Amino acid sequence: MEQQRTEATESLLVRQGNDNLVYNEENSGVGVGDGGSVAVSDVTTILGLSIFVAACIAFGSGCALGYSSPTQSSIMEDLGLSVAEFSFFGSILSIGSLLGAAISGKITDLLGRKMTMWILNLLYIGGWLAIAFTKTPWLLDLGRLSLGFTIGNFTYLMPIYISEITTKNVRGRFSAISALTLGWGISFMYVIGSFVSWRTLALIATIPGLLQLLPLFFIPESAMADIDRFRMEVLQFCPRRDVSQAKVGRDEEIEEVLLCLRGNKADIFNEAAEIKDFVESLKSFSKEGMLEIFQKKYVRQLLTVAGMIILMNLGGVNAFAFYSGVIFVSAGLSSMVGLITLAATQTIVGIAGILLIDKLGRRPLLLVSTAVLCFSSFLTGLSFFLKEFNLWDQGSPVLALIGLLMYTGSTIVGAGIPSLLLSELFPINVKGSAGSICNFMGSFTGWVVAYYFNFLREWSSTGTFFIFSAFCCANFILSATMVPETKGRTLEEIQASVSHSSV
Repeated sequence: MEQQRTEATESLLVRQGNDNLVYNEENSGVGVGDGGSVAVSDVTTILGLSIFVAACIAFGSGCALGYSSPTQSSIMEDLGLSVAEFSFFGSILSIGSLLGAAISGKITDLLGRKMTMWILNLLYIGGWLAIAFTKTPWLLDLGRLSLGFTIGNFTYLMPIYISEITTKNVRGRFSAISALTLGWGISFMYVIGSFVSWRTLALIATIPGLLQLLPLFFIPESAMADIDRFRMEVLQFCPRRDVSQAKVGRDEEIEEVLLCLRGNKADIFNEAAEIKDFVESLKSFSKEGMLEIFQKKYVRQLLTVAGMIILMNLGGVNAFAFYSGVIFVSAGLSSMVGLITLAATQTIVGIAGILLIDKLGRRPLLLVSTAVLCFSSFLTGLSFFLKEFNLWDQGSPVLALIGLLMYTGSTIVGAGIPSLLLSELFPINVKGSAGSICNFMGSFTGWVVAYYFNFLREWSSTGTFFIFSAFCCANFILSATMVPETKGRTLEEIQASVSHSSV
């Protein structure tokens, strides 16, 4: 079975009814034939537009995550909020994410990837408008709850969508772009929030949502989300073919779709056989719904991905994202200087992650990331320990800055890998259930950390960061012992090998 043809089947981004497309092994896809055919690469205009939408979504999620850090003091002052009330405001993002995560898999499967993006984008814009124009705390909280709901869904949706529309050669790279733009969104809030009011900042944060409105009309539905949706989407871009022609039978239908995709002169025999096998495999899927994910063959993947997401949240990701400015001030540093430095670090490290993920692989980057998260949390805790006992007054702020920069950079590199693995390790029949479970558990632990962080910091800043370090260490051990490498393999190859090893 030729991997290049399977790879071409994974993506709907072969476009516009070209009559002379033929298969070309040297070009890893559909290449130029003798009759003047058109070559199809791993990256097309439609793919670029789809990735742009994904990047806007990730940037907007980063804006929501980073919003509370530079605005804490001004919101508390303007609306008269107590520490407990602002902690609730900060953590209610995770409550919304919890609600979104609980239904993310099912709603995405029910409505489709594209329609779900439309609905969530409107909720995203509405959430920021509620925050910007609020006069009362309850509307402030409601707006942030709406933002959290969109993040809970996007956390599942975007890695799935990107993995389904891209080929194996670029899947990791494009998934890493989302992590980078998420970091840019957080950094953007840090920097701009230092110069504008919290209401103006909320209005500025609507821009990523507004930028998506036009491209959402043009991007395709995910090809692998549904075989019938795949067929209809292909025929939509090939209007010269009558849909009724494809209803002679399932085999004839698949061949019609492939001829529409590849051209009338294309050799589709092997590729058609692969898709027919996949369609036949769909018939064997059980109808147990959510319970199907708890079958023995999926337990290892579920424990691995859910464990990584939970431990990463318990390791303090939300605490660092929501309260970086407060941490800097507590450590004796300038909040503005620290946040701007964080923004620069996120950009540099994020670009490096994009360049390395498809070269080094997911597993090495995840191990490095979790190890650095463990060390940087410990270093931050050590800086507070030295400050508390006046052991190194001049050096402790420097240690805190180094720890925070290392933690932020490692988060940008590693935080998106569990979601990428979620999209790669589970077959389509249980992907929705797995996504809902993993993201729900991750959102719950993220809410716990976000809500109780200020109280833990009042108890002991040193102890809080040492606890974060312990959870990061546990995540490193889990990653080292349970996470498989998926670099350079198609989704079908990954799922077949994982299922085989689980039996």
